[in-house]
Amino acid sequence: MVKHIVFWKLKEEAHGNSAETNAKLIKEKLEALSGQIEGLVKIEVGINFLESAGNYDLALYSEVASHEALDYYQNHPLHQAVLPFIREAVASRIAVDYES
Repeated sequence: MVKHIVFWKLKEEAHGNSAETNAKLIKEKLEALSGQIEGLVKIEVGINFLESAGNYDLALYSEVASHEALDYYQNHPLHQAVLPFIREAVASRIAVDYES
């Protein structure tokens, strides 16, 4: 099992929306992938509620079946379709991928 974890800090405004609205939209778009991509076992997006300069705005926690499944997920057309929206809204990103 591979865990794929991503944190995003959002721009104050993008797509004509506030960061809060974009956080909700990103959560919806990513969680809609559940059950749609082979090998994607679990996907969860959390919106930060604690105002702190060091905190990121969004966290993605996902589990995929294998390294190959992670590659398949990342390149899948449904995942690729949400990336332009996310990239436009994001100020910074960090990620970790590990096996368990």
